[in-house]
Amino acid sequence: MAFDENGKIWFNGNFVDWKDANLHVLSHVVHYGTSVFEGIRCYDTKNGPAVFRLQDHIKRLINSGKIYRMEIPYSVEDLSQAVLDTIKINQLKECYIRPVAFRGYGELGVYPLNCPVETVVAAWAWGKYLGEEAIENGVNIGTSSWRRMAPGTMPNMAKAGSNYMNSQLAKMESIANGYDEAIMLDYQGMVSEGSGENIFVVLDGAIYTPPISSSLLSGLTRDSVIKIAQKLSLEVREENIPREMLYIADEVFLTGTAAEVTPVRSIDKIIIGNGTRGAVTKKIQENFFSLVNGEEEDEHGWLSYV
Repeated sequence: MAFDENGKIWFNGNFVDWKDANLHVLSHVVHYGTSVFEGIRCYDTKNGPAVFRLQDHIKRLINSGKIYRMEIPYSVEDLSQAVLDTIKINQLKECYIRPVAFRGYGELGVYPLNCPVETVVAAWAWGKYLGEEAIENGVNIGTSSWRRMAPGTMPNMAKAGSNYMNSQLAKMESIANGYDEAIMLDYQGMVSEGSGENIFVVLDGAIYTPPISSSLLSGLTRDSVIKIAQKLSLEVREENIPREMLYIADEVFLTGTAAEVTPVRSIDKIIIGNGTRGAVTKKIQENFFSLVNGEEEDEHGWLSYV
């Protein structure tokens, strides 16, 4: 992934040149990880660029800030418009969008509330997170030795920068061990999620995914896939998943804004199913991409056209 540094970034209500979107080295976020963010995709549809589940993402951004007592000084409507304007000014047809709010420069101590809240929206062209071939051929993943945060330690429902230190440890470990991605277990040793994706398991005709109580971020792509599966009359069960259930699954796939719907070829070097993208995964993929590409009716109102 390479940035186009000739673009513009929305910074506290104004557009600035890419290279001028800076913050002070003594900003609170640099030292204590006090940021909340979103990852959003815009797709190039036959009716023009469309952002997938824009307002839902912005609502989650504001809720993440609320959990961390960070009041973002913009409404859902303000930030949704900022996203659309950022796409327009950068003349992007298909892109990844990163809204982020963080504690800026004010004073330096653990207590954050005397530091200003800065808000930024950036957008750039970014292809498939796990590689173009991954969507069809799948990825190889390994179970991480790092667990997701236990309840009462850090809030898993907030999409916060500090939380992703946990994900970074798992991701770095997986790459060092020769895998494409990591699977993380929760504090009870049950399956939670990937370093940046939710997980689904297909077994004996039913689709399983861990519940929110398994220390995971409730992904919007996860929610979309559940609704798509239900529309296809596929049974979806939100249940605790033991690690060994992954090995005997017929299919496993990952979901996320960046990963979209990505099949899993192997876990801990154990081949899943026949080692290729399964029929259920393919059906959900086809419906997902048909929807986000504007090829079928948007009955949920998930697309916001630029």
